[in-house]
Amino acid sequence: MKDQAEKLRDMVNNQKGLSRIIAVTSGKGGVGKTNIAVNLSLGLCQQGYRVALIDVDMGLANADIILGIAPKYNLGHVFRGERLLKDIIVEGPLGIKLIAGGSGVTDLANLTGWRLDVFIKSLEELNKEFDFIILDTGAGIHRNVLSFVLATHEILVVTTPEPTAVTDVYGLLKVLHQHKPEAKVRLVVNMVKNPNEAEMVAEKLNAVLKEFVQWEIDYAGYILYESQISKAVSDQQPVILAFPSSMASRSFKRLANTISGENAQSESTGIKVFFSKVYEFLHI
Repeated sequence: MKDQAEKLRDMVNNQKGLSRIIAVTSGKGGVGKTNIAVNLSLGLCQQGYRVALIDVDMGLANADIILGIAPKYNLGHVFRGERLLKDIIVEGPLGIKLIAGGSGVTDLANLTGWRLDVFIKSLEELNKEFDFIILDTGAGIHRNVLSFVLATHEILVVTTPEPTAVTDVYGLLKVLHQHKPEAKVRLVVNMVKNPNEAEMVAEKLNAVLKEFVQWEIDYAGYILYESQISKAVSDQQPVILAFPSSMASRSFKRLANTISGENAQSESTGIKVFFSKVYEFLHI
């Protein structure tokens, strides 16, 4: 008899063979966006899913640091024709695959002709290899950031209870609603003292969104603040592995359960179409 994880994997794989692509973003830096992207990805790996984490944060690409691995190549090498996509995929803990981006992502806008065709074709293999593709995007509403966020249907928005973070994430949400109101947007509140604090942030944000833009988003959950998170980052280890019994790790596991427990969206079109959309946005 199939276990639950295997059944869920089959469900994902039956969605026309396409990976679920989830963009993790935030209204401002310093809210723990990358930490959430990394630990969420590992939480999904623990459930038996095949997960790729693509770091497309052009300003502060550091998912590799949290994972404790050092990729030699990044997407920039692929865009410049120096490496194939398969050459830059690095394996990390629990079998997670990392595709480093960094400043090389800006080279996507300069792709033309046969080089673009080769890159787009190589993306087809990713749909066959992964159940989930998690994108660690940049923060804010810069055009380069929004190009990646708006190209996908599933968006996980990160904030903390700190007032400036909530203000900035509200600004981001207004932009997302303006450009892609049909997107599946979820909120995760990071660095909270208790669940009530997170729920209050979610309720206030939705109240304002409902009043001013007639829109609401889903509340995906919270991540408790613990000193173990800082210790894990300093040691270049994801907290979900370094301190698996901590309350923070349990929060990440709950978040992974929430994400994986939802059916793949019918609007999902796979990584090939995703990068094609990013390319188009960068040329608008």
